[in-house]
Amino acid sequence: MIPPPWKPPSSPAFAPTPDTLTPARDVTHQHFSAGDQVVILKGATAGELWGDSMKIVAPSWHTPTDQNGWRLRDATGGEQSYVTAHPRYLVHLSRRCPECLIHLRAMENSLLPKVAGHDALIDFGWYTTTALGQLVHVADVRGGR
Repeated sequence: MIPPPWKPPSSPAFAPTPDTLTPARDVTHQHFSAGDQVVILKGATAGELWGDSMKIVAPSWHTPTDQNGWRLRDATGGEQSYVTAHPRYLVHLSRRCPECLIHLRAMENSLLPKVAGHDALIDFGWYTTTALGQLVHVADVRGGR
């Protein structure tokens, strides 16, 4: 009898990295102001976190979370120049904000050891953009929204 062919494991080599910090982050809508430069952390490369740099445009309702959000503009354009995001996804770039620095350091301490030694760009798979142009964290996706 010939043995059945070998099958690879069902989980991918780089499964989405769990994000335990962002969903628990408590950031008020007033934390960010129109004109602020922010980053949405999405992954890591060469021992550093990376993400999309955006500019805060205006307050907006973030339908997927039923909470206040922010309309953001990507100055580099791309497929979508504008998205709406929940404030807890954002980290200040334009000023030294103590809360954002604490969040950034916690993310670095939690995530960078997990990807040490990988120089390739790694997308952690935390976000998706809805048809309505709303950036949604996978922890926020609910019932078909």
